[in-house]
Amino acid sequence: MTLTIGKDDHVRGAESVPATVLVYGDYECPYTRALELVIAQLRHRNGDSFRYVYRYFPLREIHPHAEMAAEAAEAVFALAGPDAFWVMHDALFTNQYDLEPDSLERYATAAGVDARAYRKAIAAHQFAGRVERDIESGIANGVEGTPSIFINGERYHGSRDAGSLRAATAG
Repeated sequence: MTLTIGKDDHVRGAESVPATVLVYGDYECPYTRALELVIAQLRHRNGDSFRYVYRYFPLREIHPHAEMAAEAAEAVFALAGPDAFWVMHDALFTNQYDLEPDSLERYATAAGVDARAYRKAIAAHQFAGRVERDIESGIANGVEGTPSIFINGERYHGSRDAGSLRAATAG
């Protein structure tokens, strides 16, 4: 089952919480960014009530920087670990309109990655396969756009405001 959370997934929060919110997102998508802001608000207020899982789903046709941003985030994860990944993840959405290669490297080094190791991984597209796995998982789950939200393994089609998502994750 492609909605099962695995060791390679990017997770914030404890496994023991009652709800899991899985999002297929695109670092260049303004709607994914808006959802990220709502998720951040919920985590600040109710962080212990759900875990958050982010999977890559770059919309290559309309967002030319999204795939490289996803590869950059995955490089940070592989080179510096999960905490650094979330620093990079947040930086990518904060700087969504500046996802050029030099900027991606700057965000990666700010997250704690050695610049030389990062450049080598990016030049070789070392993590393109990892990004592609998320895309294939999304396609298998009927994802066609971003953000696509699943709560406890079920597709969520409701409103994306804090109150609606809080209610949906409450049970």
